[in-house]
Amino acid sequence: MADVPVPQPGPGQVQVRIVAASINPADVRLPSGEFRDTVPLRFPHVPGNDFAGTVSEVGAGVTAYRVGDEIFGQAVPRVLRAMAGATRPSLSTGSLAEYAVFEADTPFLARRPAGLNVEQAAALPTIGLTARALMATAEVQPGETVLVVGATGGVGTAVVPLLAHAKARVIATATAADADILRALGADETIGYAESEYPSDVDVAFNLTLPGDHLAGVASAIRPGGRLLTITYPVPQQEWIGRDDVGLAFVLDMDGAFGGMREVGELAIRGDLSATIGRRYTLDDGVQACVDFVRLHTIGKLVVTM
Repeated sequence: MADVPVPQPGPGQVQVRIVAASINPADVRLPSGEFRDTVPLRFPHVPGNDFAGTVSEVGAGVTAYRVGDEIFGQAVPRVLRAMAGATRPSLSTGSLAEYAVFEADTPFLARRPAGLNVEQAAALPTIGLTARALMATAEVQPGETVLVVGATGGVGTAVVPLLAHAKARVIATATAADADILRALGADETIGYAESEYPSDVDVAFNLTLPGDHLAGVASAIRPGGRLLTITYPVPQQEWIGRDDVGLAFVLDMDGAFGGMREVGELAIRGDLSATIGRRYTLDDGVQACVDFVRLHTIGKLVVTM
């Protein structure tokens, strides 16, 4: 924890008084030095992608928002500009802070619907966008069997109810202690994490946790002609899974091709999409939140309130 100057908005930007934020993998992996060769950081570095808060100042040329607007969304640190969308990229100074600056013209920011509370709004952005992209890419049909590997994480706990709503048969990996939670979210069956427990002849598999170069076991559970979707790096190659009869897709939507934060908010208000919050912290305990994200097995998202 450290004091840094309050960031000021430039043209086309908004300053937001952050009320809540949530932890994502990049928030701990980037400052760890794992990507130092490609993404060198200058410290102090403020992590944080997902947020909910109140617009506190607007820069020149901004017409979409006014001071006092309640907004939420997702934005990556400016140092990741090369990985952001090619058009209307969503960049920020980091949401794990009392104030942050965001680009105003992006589909990944939106007004927070009145019926969506602040903690849910802070927990939903990345997992909501990812779950929507997975469902749109997979085109799951009623009656298909879907294996979800990493179902207890933020994306998993959001996508399992969407799969159940699509009338798929959902098999989810979970610990014995978490099985009831996954079943309540819509899973038809839960299994352990060992590859020996994977079923056979599933139509679709979602990998939400294993590295992209360790997916041969997941691929072996899929029927010929089935689909494997993954959201983890490294970007997988067909030869890595040892199957040429399984469709392979790396799902990452940085341009809002499958919709942005407005659509996530609409789904949430309808009750079709929600975030499972596993732990809550104050900003004073923000460091502990990052440590717990790495070291503890947690359900859903970790939320930090300011």
